[in-house]
Formats: sequence, structure tokens, C-alpha cells
Amino acid sequence: MPKPWLFAALMAALVFLTACPSPPKTAPRITPLGTTLPPAPAVQPLKLPPPEGSSGTNATRQVALRFSTPTRAGGGFQAASSNALPAVSTPIDVADSKRPEARSLPTTGWVALENWNRLNGLEAPKRFDNGWGATFQCRSTNGVLSLTIGSRVAYWNGLALALGFVPQLSDGLPFLHTLDLRKNFAPLLASSGPRLDGRRIVVLDPGHGGEQTGARSVLKTGFEKDYTLDWALRAKPLLNAKGWRVVLTRTSDVDVPIAERVRIAEQANASLFVSLHFNSVDAQSARPEHHGLETYCLTPTGMPSNLVRQFKDVPAMIFPNNDFDEQNLQLAVRLHHAMVQLVERNDRGIKRARFMTVLREQNRPAVLLEGGYLSDPDEARLIASPAYRQKLAEAVVKALE
Repeated sequence: MPKPWLFAALMAALVFLTACPSPPKTAPRITPLGTTLPPAPAVQPLKLPPPEGSSGTNATRQVALRFSTPTRAGGGFQAASSNALPAVSTPIDVADSKRPEARSLPTTGWVALENWNRLNGLEAPKRFDNGWGATFQCRSTNGVLSLTIGSRVAYWNGLALALGFVPQLSDGLPFLHTLDLRKNFAPLLASSGPRLDGRRIVVLDPGHGGEQTGARSVLKTGFEKDYTLDWALRAKPLLNAKGWRVVLTRTSDVDVPIAERVRIAEQANASLFVSLHFNSVDAQSARPEHHGLETYCLTPTGMPSNLVRQFKDVPAMIFPNNDFDEQNLQLAVRLHHAMVQLVERNDRGIKRARFMTVLREQNRPAVLLEGGYLSDPDEARLIASPAYRQKLAEAVVKALE
């Protein structure tokens, strides 16, 4: 005969199980994007001007892409907490309240990738199941962009590209946030675009200097400030030989304030700004994956950043450099591809950050390069090698050819 205490336990378990809500059998439905939407202004992608004396006749054909303007999907899914839709409130313009961007934020919402492709004259995305999850590929004449459901990392022609939001799946269809489509997909699927007013003026910004040493090599062989300066000094004559006028924010071991670095670019009327750095993590935070190359550009307004560090990330903020969101990404792709190809180190991706003042105040396409980890012994040994820094310099030149 069952003991009374056992009978009571079984009854309690039955009550608990019947009280638990059952999970939904299907994913919540997303309201698909309509087909009668007004197009947004065409992207103005980056195309470098030809060297002086060149006819510049090899212009790449412009591919016309139209943007959808979806509303927020009704009853849609919720993204992970780190990628939740940013709160859309009155945006803050830290530069000039008269700028048109200060009066509105980019449209937010989720869009079926198939619909967006169709509206922009692209073939339907192809699905692959590779063991990591449902993966979809979009193709254009420029290349292939791959994304995996549930992953914030996409791949453009094999290069890692961090998205603003995690792609979602509903009824077997991939959905992306409008900001990722407008700020990550369209600039890459478009052609390589118009010239930069015929100017070939680039500012190279060797990070740190003076008392601002930057990271120290784990091998105690030198400081970040020394290696970034050498990188810039090696790149300058190579770029000069390609028809570029090169302005350095510093040519010796001095501390140049961030505001002065921005002013130097303004005074030079530069067409591009490239800040040179090396990465590092403290011993407590170090992981085996902390090695390789990264490239950063400013986070578009409304999108969460991929790196925040100790700074508060406010998606509603608008900065001068947000005028160049598309060109920033295109420049970042060129530079990152050249680094990965020539240096042959781990590809840690093209990422977005908002706290880098030297980028966000620029009135021109601007990126920040991380040429390796000084906290990784193997990479620190390479960075200390002049041959490695020469390859980094050649990568900058190759990207700007």
C-alpha cells in the first residue's frame, strides 16, 4: 500500500505539471513587408578618385538599390536582450541641431529578407543548413553576403561582419532589422560608387603618443604608440607613390589630443581618415580567441554597438560621421580585406562602436584599424617585427589603390 507521503508528493507534481503553460507550436507571425512602399534615397557608395593624371575611365557601373520603409512588424518576435529594438525617442544631436538627421531616426522594424531582395532587384536568398543553424546567402554582382539565424555575425565575401541585430526566423523565412538592411546590406550589395570630389587626401592617425602609451606588449618589447607610428611612417611613402597626399596626425612620440586629430583632418580637407591601433586585453580577461585583426567604424544611429567597453551606448545619438555610414562600411571592408589577405591573421571582423571620438566627429569616411593583439604572445612577437608592420602598411596601400 503506498505511503501517504508518497501519494501527496505525486499529487503535488501533477498540479505543477498541469499548471505549466505549454510552449507555442509555431513561431509568432511577422507582418510581411508590403510592396507599395516609397523608395529611400539611393546609397552613395565609396569610390576612390583616380591618381592625378589618370583619366579615371574605369568607373564601376552603379547598381540602383531601393530601400523599403517598413513599419514595426505587428506582434513580432522579441530579439535577445543585447539586441533588442532601441527605444525610439527624441534623438540627440551633439553636433548641430540644424542638421536634418537631428529631426528623425532611421525607420525601425523587421523585414522579410526575401521581400527586401525582391524590391531591390536581387535574387531570393538561398538557404543552407551547415550544422550551425539555418544559413541564408544573398548574392549580387559584388559578392555574397551570408547570415545565420541566431548569430549576430554575417559574412561578406568571407569577411566577418558584425550586425546590429540578431537575424530571426519566422515560418521558415529569415527576417532582418531594417537598420541592418539599410546600413550593412545595401552598401555592400551596391556598386563601389562615386568619387570623393576628386581628392586623394588621407589622414593617417597613429594612435596614442607621448604619455598616452597605449597597450604594452606582453613581451615587454614596446608600446602601442611606437608600433602605430612606425606603421604610419611606413605607409606614407607607399601611398605618396600611388598619388595620395598623406597627412599624419603625429610624426614623433607626442601626445596629440583627440580634438586636435579631428582638427588636423578638417584643416587638410581630407577625403579619408584612418586611425591605426593595436589591440590588447588584460590577463584576467584574456581568452584563446583574443588574437587577430579588427576594423571599426561608427555605429549608425538607432543601432546598438558591437563594442561598448565601459561607456554607455545610446542608440539615439547622432554624430557628424553618421553622414558617412555607408561609405564608412565600404572603406572598412576594403581595409579589413587587405589586412586579412596580406597579414594572414585571424579575422575578428568588421565592427561598430560609438565611443571612439576620433571617428564620430569626422566629416569624412573614417575607420579604425586594430593590427593585432599585443596581449597575445605570438601576435606580440609578430608586431615587434618590422616585416609584419611593413605588411600592415602595404595593406593600407592595397585597400586605397
